[in-house]
Amino acid sequence: MPTYNKLVRNQIPAIIQQAGKLPKTTVLDQVRYVEELKVKLLEEANELCKADEQNEVVEEAADLLEVLYALLDAKGITLEDIEHVRRQKKKERGGFEERIFLKEVNK
Repeated sequence: MPTYNKLVRNQIPAIIQQAGKLPKTTVLDQVRYVEELKVKLLEEANELCKADEQNEVVEEAADLLEVLYALLDAKGITLEDIEHVRRQKKKERGGFEERIFLKEVNK
């Protein structure tokens, strides 16, 4: 019997049951939930980095966003909060469109 010990999407237990298997689950408290969201965020970011094909990139980016949205919600942060800070940082420091790679800084 495989052991996963990881946060999964809400419908995964039902999907497992439909496949004729018996999932063993628990509901996390808020602190553990946020911890596991952070673990899941890194997992999804790594999968996105490994994706090559456009459809894989889209799938992994969607997974990453889903986890990010859940983490923001758990912390009481809105997308508007994030967008405000993103715009401010872009105004002050720019974006990444010019593909600038900093090699070194001399004294």
